Amino acid sequence: MAHSSYICPMLLYNQTLILEEDAAAAWMQWMQEEHMPKIMSTGLFVSNRLLRVLDSPNEGITFCAQYVAETPADYETYQTIHAPALQHELNTRFKDKFVAFSTLMEYIP
Repeated sequence: MAHSSYICPMLLYNQTLILEEDAAAAWMQWMQEEHMPKIMSTGLFVSNRLLRVLDSPNEGITFCAQYVAETPADYETYQTIHAPALQHELNTRFKDKFVAFSTLMEYIP
């Protein structure tokens, strides 16, 4: 059980996507102009960033989209309420153009 002085650590939700080169520019524009603003508009994340992996061993272009949640409850709310529709939009727009995986990390105080 949590001790009363324990501060709940923030979480980093990381989505890594490996895109076919011919889809990367359109995906990046869509992420910056539409997808990431929609995620941030949920109010469940306090910050975000988009990164390109420079030393990826994979074919294609690898990106990481990262979002910081203040609490596990905020992350769970996002996953339950918002993520399914947003993931469906990604899968529809860029069908067969990417592979992706997500990682949830905890900041160490």
